Amino acid sequence: MSPDAVPEGAIRRARTSGGDRWVVRRDGVDHLVEGGLADLLALPLEEARVRVDAARPVDHRFAVVAPVDLQEVWAAGVTYERSRDERMAESTEASIYDRVYAAERPELFFKAPAGRVVGPGEPVGIRVDSAWDVPEPELGLVFTSRGELFGYVPGNDMSSRSIEGENPLYLPQAKVYEAACALGPAIVPVWAVEGPFDIRLEIERDDAIVFEGTTSTSSITRTAEDLGAWLFASMPFPQGAILLTGTGIVPPESFTLAAGDVVRVTVDRVGVLENPVREVGVDLRGRATGGQR
Repeated sequence: MSPDAVPEGAIRRARTSGGDRWVVRRDGVDHLVEGGLADLLALPLEEARVRVDAARPVDHRFAVVAPVDLQEVWAAGVTYERSRDERMAESTEASIYDRVYAAERPELFFKAPAGRVVGPGEPVGIRVDSAWDVPEPELGLVFTSRGELFGYVPGNDMSSRSIEGENPLYLPQAKVYEAACALGPAIVPVWAVEGPFDIRLEIERDDAIVFEGTTSTSSITRTAEDLGAWLFASMPFPQGAILLTGTGIVPPESFTLAAGDVVRVTVDRVGVLENPVREVGVDLRGRATGGQR
């Protein structure tokens, strides 16, 4: 599947001179969906499907942007054995990751508000104060306001492994920063595709592949329903929510991203998310704070 390919039934956020619209690809033609994604996700799943099916054809070319409007993006960690092993290896507190992997309660953390999510072709960020940076290719789950699974979207949970490895309490700084979350190009509804899904990561540097890896969502230790139930257990999401499900592809310690790289995340039958890489932020290391350096 090329980065420009859109699966049948996929729902995209299309940018036009008159504002953003939501379209669904059906029979190779885009159809305009009434309202926005938040309107769809506020409905029961079956009613949302009826609204999508009622979309009317449109004959326009659109610029495709990140498929979110008002949704928060959250993420789950340590859902693959591979991820557990790598986070144990990088951390000064390795045992906590092993305990989370086997625990009833999953690791869930906030990743990005809708306004900070980047879409296909937009740069993702690596922190200038981080020495070890990796993409995390993931399947994103899109939930309705009622916690029903609505669809799937390719995601990239950009991460600073050096910052998180210093101390687990630095997780928010390792995960939440400018251009750290990418989604797209589209959401494929649950009625249009069925998992498990193969996931592929490719990283290009100077037009050559410098890293590639594959995994399958069949290796995730938790179900979509279980992850969604924990996310919605103590907090309402009236506009719906997106939950990244963790990664089973981890580049080795010898590899770190660099500005100018291109990251390509392919989720079989869901889509291809491709983004260049740039540096973000300010390096404050070594600055005196509180009388200490």
